[in-house]
Amino acid sequence: MPDDLAVDLHGLWITSFRISRADLQVMLRRAALMLRNVTGLVLDPKVEEALAGLAVEMGLSKSELVRTIVGEWLMANPYLPVPYELDDESAVEGNA
Repeated sequence: MPDDLAVDLHGLWITSFRISRADLQVMLRRAALMLRNVTGLVLDPKVEEALAGLAVEMGLSKSELVRTIVGEWLMANPYLPVPYELDDESAVEGNA
């Protein structure tokens, strides 16, 4: 369904001078509803609750928190490169 909407909106953009105002309003309303109702990830209710509480505690939105968690997990497990390099003169905490 979202792909159909994207095709419809692209077609609308190409032929915008030939579409009626009423049809334009219907298509834009449909697009707005689809964008507003996007849920993204479907998580277990217990996970949703834990994420919501942690997001409030950290002062982040739930989506920002999920991006942070996933990004840090991917860096900790070598799926993403660490965004910085340590040189010989950098100070680090802890023992290796």
